[in-house]
Amino acid sequence: MTKDNLRLELTGDGSFTFFSPEFGETFHSHHGARQEAELKFVEPTQLRVTAHKPVVRLLDVCYGLGYNTAAAIAAIWEVNPDCKVDWVGLELDPDVAKQAIAHHLLAQWPPPLPELLGELVENQVLQTKNITARLLVGDARQTIEQVVASGFKADAIFLDPFSPPKCPQLWTVEFLGLVAQCLGSTGRLATYSCSAAVRVALMAAGLRVGSTPPVGRRSPGTVASFMDNGLPPLSQQELEHLQTRAAIPYRDPNLCDEAAAIVHRRQIEQQASALEPTGIWKKRHQLPLSTW
Repeated sequence: MTKDNLRLELTGDGSFTFFSPEFGETFHSHHGARQEAELKFVEPTQLRVTAHKPVVRLLDVCYGLGYNTAAAIAAIWEVNPDCKVDWVGLELDPDVAKQAIAHHLLAQWPPPLPELLGELVENQVLQTKNITARLLVGDARQTIEQVVASGFKADAIFLDPFSPPKCPQLWTVEFLGLVAQCLGSTGRLATYSCSAAVRVALMAAGLRVGSTPPVGRRSPGTVASFMDNGLPPLSQQELEHLQTRAAIPYRDPNLCDEAAAIVHRRQIEQQASALEPTGIWKKRHQLPLSTW
């Protein structure tokens, strides 16, 4: 993805994001890019509580513009300036982050964060008194294996790829199983997606799932943990969603298939399924067919 393909877009809270023609989506909610980082990722993972620990470990899956990481570290250091952050990020295309820096999009967070993240993106490693960071560039299906092998256990994981229909490679049972191996026993994983397929894949990895409040749109996000440590419960509507064909997860047995093959495999499984058609569930709850 070249810089010429990235189009700046203003979002509802006054912050900017990029639009990706390749995926046909923006990197953040048009209701508010910074707001999404805070409300969909930082708050559900309870980082302001975790910040009281001497060391906080973060895994950012799909670093993108760097908003989730910037918001997270800012929140941690606001509570505990002496907290050490041990950070790992996965990103296919670091040019996105470089363009965010070139457009000064991280300047909305306090110093020294913009400078530190600029150095991280440039060198893919960062070591200071209060932060150790590695940005692993490449297909996350391969780089996540490095994280697993290192024994890294995150207090918070941000799962932020493009949407499941657009980027199914990073929402499969197999990939999310590896991601879950990088989550600490009391840690939390957060994502903007409320896809039943994603929630089922997280549950298959041994995680319990909860619902996070909608941010400027009708559908909620998801928070997951190995422990039911105050996770916001799923509504009856959401529980029923997990019993429909929408809940059939994406699969990528060898972690190397193209998006079209992953989508096709799921469609075949859905067609053969005896589960309730998702359209019937949507009609029962009077949901627009384009949502969820």
